Amino acid sequence: MRVARPGARTCTSAGAHREPRAAAMRIWAFPLALALAALAVLATLLAPTQSRAADVVAIAAAIEHAGAETRLVFTLSAPVEPRVFAIDRPDRIVLDLPRVNFQIPAEEGARAGGLVASMRWGLFAADRARVVIALAGPATVTDVVVTARDDGAHLLTLTLAAIDADAFAARVDGDADAFRTASLRPAIAPEPAPADPRPTIVIDPGHGGIDPGAIAAGGVEEADIVLAFAERLRERLSESGRFRVLMTRETDVFVPLGERVGFARRAQADLFVSIHADSISSAPQVSGLTVYTNSDEASDRESATLAARENSADALAGVETQEARDEVADILRELAARETRGYSHVFATTLVEGMDGVARLNKNPHRQAGFVVLRAHDVPSVLVELGYLSSRRDIELLTSEAWKDRATAAMTASIDRFFAPRLGHRADAAAVSP
Repeated sequence: MRVARPGARTCTSAGAHREPRAAAMRIWAFPLALALAALAVLATLLAPTQSRAADVVAIAAAIEHAGAETRLVFTLSAPVEPRVFAIDRPDRIVLDLPRVNFQIPAEEGARAGGLVASMRWGLFAADRARVVIALAGPATVTDVVVTARDDGAHLLTLTLAAIDADAFAARVDGDADAFRTASLRPAIAPEPAPADPRPTIVIDPGHGGIDPGAIAAGGVEEADIVLAFAERLRERLSESGRFRVLMTRETDVFVPLGERVGFARRAQADLFVSIHADSISSAPQVSGLTVYTNSDEASDRESATLAARENSADALAGVETQEARDEVADILRELAARETRGYSHVFATTLVEGMDGVARLNKNPHRQAGFVVLRAHDVPSVLVELGYLSSRRDIELLTSEAWKDRATAAMTASIDRFFAPRLGHRADAAAVSP
């Protein structure tokens, strides 16, 4: 990587000189330097304490064309040290960065041009950000440069050039070990709870960070919708005092699918509830809440399609899915898996009944499919699609504070009913696993 001095002209890999260009985005009527400073201060105030001093703000991304080359230009508040990798299946370029606060709408990543089919960006871990560039054809990064401008902005520019399939495969092989190391993440550890007799509920807000999930026409992101709902549900459950409540993520950060399940198992969870809000742009008439349980055979084609889409979250973030499909080594484990599936179905039925009248239910509200996040053999698990971001009616509910209050109250009551036979007669709700 090269860092150019303020106001300097930069030289691309092809040798053609150019002046650094600002990406096409204006922040209200303020000068860019003032806007960057304001965003940096806001990010500092809103970010967790341990990362406040380190946040760099990204306010724009642009695709530029220069002959046979394609350039990606990110406008940042400070310089960064990027690392670049090539990965395949499908062909992508991955750009790893220190922690960056992306103030760019995720829907902007759908823009395509030249060698770029689409992009996505966001936090990959608490202290790292990642940009994943889906390629329109095999390509390599010929140049990465950071240029400082007189107004305080910094431009991070990647230059892409087309190569043949064999050359791309060789680049992937050469990057494999370094990329595997770069993608390692510490396991998220649940809070210790020694001698806590209460049932443990793990709430899993889907998506997050580099994976925003579904995006509504107005820019509403699934990751934000489900995190807000999960936080409200946690408050409801915690207020009762009857449950120990944990969440797989509490901020807008990416968590791999298998790690979500691993978190629940390490916490010895008695129930795992994954919260989502899908989108079907081709069928905006589809709406309503649906509860899914795990099955190798999907109950219908729509459920199989949804499971395949949700199971691709890791690949979209540039990591290999570590499936939580535990290999059943003996008959005792197989029996445990069967018992767990039974409890999952019981809770799904209880939840559908409890949500009827509070949420608009899908015409077939309890379905089955092979979701990776539901594959723990020893934790009853469900995936709840709160609604569809492709439905205007559902968006109105999902963004309504009054509806979230009613829906989380009904969900809490359903969880109470599910555990009631196992709570005994103690007022403090000491319990065993279902």
